[in-house]
Amino acid sequence: MASGVLVFGEATDDGGLNPVTKELIAAGSNLGGPVTCVLAGTGVEGLAQECVAAGAGKVIVVDDPILTPYQGDAYIPMAERITKEVDPSVLLMGQTMMGRDLAPRLAQRFSTAVAMDCMALSMDGDQLIAERPCYGGSARARYKINGTPQMATLRAKAVEPLAPDSSRQGEIVRQDAGVTADQVRTKITDRRKEKAEGVRLEDATVVISGGRGLGGPEGFKELEDLAEIMGGAVGASRAVCDLGWYPVPTQVGLTGKVVTPDLYIAVGISGASQHMAGISSVKNIVAINKDADANIFKASRFGVVGDWKEIFPAFKEKVRELKSA
Repeated sequence: MASGVLVFGEATDDGGLNPVTKELIAAGSNLGGPVTCVLAGTGVEGLAQECVAAGAGKVIVVDDPILTPYQGDAYIPMAERITKEVDPSVLLMGQTMMGRDLAPRLAQRFSTAVAMDCMALSMDGDQLIAERPCYGGSARARYKINGTPQMATLRAKAVEPLAPDSSRQGEIVRQDAGVTADQVRTKITDRRKEKAEGVRLEDATVVISGGRGLGGPEGFKELEDLAEIMGGAVGASRAVCDLGWYPVPTQVGLTGKVVTPDLYIAVGISGASQHMAGISSVKNIVAINKDADANIFKASRFGVVGDWKEIFPAFKEKVRELKSA
């Protein structure tokens, strides 16, 4: 009989444990566990104990070069085999590049369904309740899955990881991928990384975003200065990126990036539904806008009505003063 939670963890490109892995383990523990975590890739064996410390009762390590970089043809057979062996009631992945591709393909093989991009998970008896945003992030829908395993992908930072405990004990099992090169139908011939300076938007605890209300691209220099002081990242609205004021990869919103910082400062952003979908999980929103009726104020914890050119420099200097104190 299916039981427990199976989590597919991930490593980062630089060989560390992707933070979403610890969040998935915590989510599985909150659902009642026990949690089995799969770590697949190259050089991932050293991360197993970190998963145990994060709350996993068992870690299955599949260390094989054929699994790096991620390709569905290599992962699907391995993931299907392990899922059958573990026979979990619930299966979780991150809403990452891997999770978005692997989860639905794996669900099809088990004739079950998957709730994508979830923001909250809970159990009603033995039934998984998955909450995900709908209507551009203005509402949440709850889903139940009639199939086994019940599957979901979890948005980054939707769940707080458990406090790491090095004294936790867990079982570490090593398996082969069981996949040969001729099973992989696609070949990656080249990879080019976009050079980025500072903190990534997706990882930042502080994000300062600018909108069309800045009046032009020169306004972003002020935002960059504050981001440097606060150790944060700079984002932009879709309108700004469409106008060419700021790079497209910094776009926050439904068609851009979803961010979950502890603090989000919106400068000159009206709060259109497309943008709000990208910040629906932000803990604290601070808005600066000269339009008192701007939609952004409805979701803000703090708001300032006025010309950002008068407000922002004083705010920046105060932050600088407090940081240096």
